[in-house]
Amino acid sequence: MADVGFIGLGNMGGPMAINLVKAGHTVAVFDLSQVACDQLREKGASVAGSAAEAVAGVDYVISMLPAGKHVAELYLGDGGLLSKLDGSVTILDCSTIDAATARRVGEAAVESGIGFMDAPVSGGVAAATAGTLAFMCGGDADTFEKARVILKDLGKNIFHAGPAGAGQVAKGCNNMLLAIQMIGTCEALEMGARNGLDPKVLSEIMLASSGRNWSLEVYNPYPGVMDTAPASDGYQPGFMVDLMVKDLGLAMEIAQQCDIDNAMGKLAAALYGQHQQAGNGKRDFSSILQKLQNEISA
Repeated sequence: MADVGFIGLGNMGGPMAINLVKAGHTVAVFDLSQVACDQLREKGASVAGSAAEAVAGVDYVISMLPAGKHVAELYLGDGGLLSKLDGSVTILDCSTIDAATARRVGEAAVESGIGFMDAPVSGGVAAATAGTLAFMCGGDADTFEKARVILKDLGKNIFHAGPAGAGQVAKGCNNMLLAIQMIGTCEALEMGARNGLDPKVLSEIMLASSGRNWSLEVYNPYPGVMDTAPASDGYQPGFMVDLMVKDLGLAMEIAQQCDIDNAMGKLAAALYGQHQQAGNGKRDFSSILQKLQNEISA
């Protein structure tokens, strides 16, 4: 068992920290939300008064923060955590951020003799709670092996994507494809429904055919088709539209940096941006079906 400092107890970080406690690790947590800290205290974690206090003497530091600027602020500079840690600790930043910041923090960690991996996740709140997340890790091979020791208690699929920043690139590629896939799935299901097909039957047909995909199989966007999907619970997230818009923005940055004209990705980003602007940011990203339905009805 390990001593872990966990920073950032939001919708994803909170369940992840709880799973570490359940696995028997000693977990010290820090978040600006007192409510989130109190919830972790009730589960058996200790609550620190600062990020620096949370990581004192630990084996692993795990962070789950909203954006690259927060990650840079946490780790870099004279007051950053890198100035307070030594080579005995392994840092796993599970935030979804821009690859450039991940590389910058990773390089600074290496200069300080500290193992660092950017390790963004896939699977959403349900997977974070169940401990079945997928981790896409960027960093050196030795740090990855150390990371596996702790990440196995948080997820079931742990991948070494490459050097620092590679985890963020992999996450951007995955979520861009997911957005495209979800929109296409919604269009196909609505097209069938408008022509008299039962969306559940059509889903079964496509799942047994070449159109099979994750959105159909695990996260069906049509209400009533899959009881466990957000679509059947009023599109309660899940994975919010706001987060999909954020991730698509990061994917657009990656595409621009490598000079690829990702036309489908750009269209998905535009459609989700419009859906967000219409007041749907806090709804599940599969609610993009309703944007399509409203436009057809208009």
